[in-house]
Amino acid sequence: HPDKNKDPGAEDKFIQISKAYEILSNEEKRANFDRYGDAGESQGFSQQQHRQFHRFHDGFYFDESFFHFPFNSERRDTSDEKYLLHFSHYINEIVPDSFKKPYLIKITSDWCFSCIHIEPVWKEVAQELEALGAGIGVVHAGYERRLAHHLGAHSTPTLLGLINGKITFFHNAVVRENLRQFVENLLPGNLVEKITDKNYIHFLSHWRKDNKPHVLLFDHMPVVPLLYKLTAFAYRDYLSFGYVYVGLRGTEELSSQYNINVYTPTMMIFKEHIDRPADVVQAREMKKQLIDDFLSQNKFLMVARLTSQRLFQELCPVKKSHRQRKHCVVLLTEEGEKFAEAYEAFLTFAVANTKDTLRFVHIYSDRQPEFADALLMDEEKYHGRSVVVILERRNNAGKIAYKALEEAWQGSKEDNFILLDLLDQLRTDPGLLSSETVVADLNDELAPMFLIRWFYSTVDYISDWWDSLFHSNWREMMPLLSLLFSALFILFGTVIVQAFSDSSDTRDAPPSGKEETAAKTEKNDASFSKESNSRIPKKSFVEVTELTDINYTSNLVRLRPGHMNVVLILSNSTKTPLLQKFALEVYMFTGSSSLHFSFLSLDKHREWLEYLLEFAQDAAPIPNQYDKHFLERDYTGYVLALNGHKKYFCLFKPHRSGDEGGTLGSCEDYDALQHAEARGKSSCSPGSRSIKNKLHKLSFWMERLLEGSLQRFYIPSWPALD
Repeated sequence: HPDKNKDPGAEDKFIQISKAYEILSNEEKRANFDRYGDAGESQGFSQQQHRQFHRFHDGFYFDESFFHFPFNSERRDTSDEKYLLHFSHYINEIVPDSFKKPYLIKITSDWCFSCIHIEPVWKEVAQELEALGAGIGVVHAGYERRLAHHLGAHSTPTLLGLINGKITFFHNAVVRENLRQFVENLLPGNLVEKITDKNYIHFLSHWRKDNKPHVLLFDHMPVVPLLYKLTAFAYRDYLSFGYVYVGLRGTEELSSQYNINVYTPTMMIFKEHIDRPADVVQAREMKKQLIDDFLSQNKFLMVARLTSQRLFQELCPVKKSHRQRKHCVVLLTEEGEKFAEAYEAFLTFAVANTKDTLRFVHIYSDRQPEFADALLMDEEKYHGRSVVVILERRNNAGKIAYKALEEAWQGSKEDNFILLDLLDQLRTDPGLLSSETVVADLNDELAPMFLIRWFYSTVDYISDWWDSLFHSNWREMMPLLSLLFSALFILFGTVIVQAFSDSSDTRDAPPSGKEETAAKTEKNDASFSKESNSRIPKKSFVEVTELTDINYTSNLVRLRPGHMNVVLILSNSTKTPLLQKFALEVYMFTGSSSLHFSFLSLDKHREWLEYLLEFAQDAAPIPNQYDKHFLERDYTGYVLALNGHKKYFCLFKPHRSGDEGGTLGSCEDYDALQHAEARGKSSCSPGSRSIKNKLHKLSFWMERLLEGSLQRFYIPSWPALD
């Protein structure tokens, strides 16, 4: 600077540096310099052009100042230049910094009439919020299109807020009050707690659980100042904040307890002792710099508890040089009244011996067992007792040098003298820490549970989605809306086609699956159910015909739609008793004209039955032809409800007489007994098991058949009945 440097060339150098800074800090001038080289000549050329243009319009009494729009670069307001953001700067610096303070960002461009209209309000609010601790940013959409698109701004001007990496758009009128309220609404609502005579003791006593100092601001404003909220957000990881409105009834005891001047804003910070503040500051106007200096010196408790690896690294940093050497005096203790006396003695010692090179902390051994085991090596003399360890971190990989007191810490005068002597020796002999070890990272004791984090993440996602639904740019919403309407069109189109389609078009088509067939046969099953619900027998007997190769086609293959043939499987030896029982069980269902009743001889058509049962998914395994009991398997008593038109059947399996509460249609146990009987290992005989009892509960099965709740087994085609 020529005022500081008397060198003859200092003034020229200063002018060159100023011009270089002006070019590098302005994207437009920088681009012109890259294109044309000398900024001075191009700038002079532009000014000459402007003067000629200005004289031309003077002849017509036209001047751009008539509209008050500074469209040229010489008259452009340069107050936004210090807030200009670039993409890399935004990603690498602004987004991480938004976790400490909210940002108010404006997206602007050239030839933007609305941008110029809001300029006075923006300038006033930007200066005010920046002084309070909020961040300000400006994005020129013409030069930073990538960043403008990344922020979701497709028009100018656009105002948005950024906090914790999350973007929120401003949608109200651009006035000072709305912008202040917008920034205030970005902040979480639980940053500052309202404190009165009823809850101040509870608030200050929370230092044990929170492991943080607690800050109280006494002021005569009824609402919490925005400056205080922004400060609370910046220091929320280190301090807990409370606000006392001294003009409110119910705060007299609190003001008297700490001798508060109700006319001057007062900030107090409390640590382990809630009866007296650890530090106090008073000022008629609380400035941000004053508050930052005050809080940065009181971020930790006198004897903070190590609850996370981040806190351990801040309280016990790795030494970078001999002068920056810091030692941590760690009390390894446990929770409970048994260890309270040792902790209080350690706290008293820490308060009396506070130094810049020492940091006193404590840790719960039961919550950080790996850390405690690495230092104490599971020595029996320390088991269940408090121990003091002096340590120094050597690197970020967990290597530390340490020395533990020979005896357990009880807080006696002798223990105080021994510890004080070690600390005095440590100042002159750093080699006193002779032991070395590697400790694992500490567990985060205060981290929220996974379910709580998942819940908050879900709420944030729903909130973002709801906000974007009403406020997002429609160009961004078009792909989502297109996908949504396409899905709705396909869905309703399918329903309409199915509703108006003629069932006769698909009458001969084979079903492709259970669900598809159920949907296509809804009409026929409806008519079947209507007829079946009228089950008053019209005859005094049951007409049961034998299913043979002669009537097989008419009674099954070409059976009318909606009709079913209920077929009983029997043998020559069981024909009479099974037919009698079958007639009794199905008599109440003979009133339906859509039901037909037949019987099939197992002796003649076993292969046909075996082929059908292979499609019954839950049937007992069918033995192959090489099984020696293949021809001895007893299928008498099986009942098949055959739907010839839809090519499916329902299966009833014989009831086991010894299981009165057995499941309908379950035959696994029965088949197993039959198999065992064939081997001569079962006592099941006609004398112990009635043949008629095989059809027990067949009427209940018929009820479920008419309700349509039975499982259906589909086949590709009906086999020939030879």
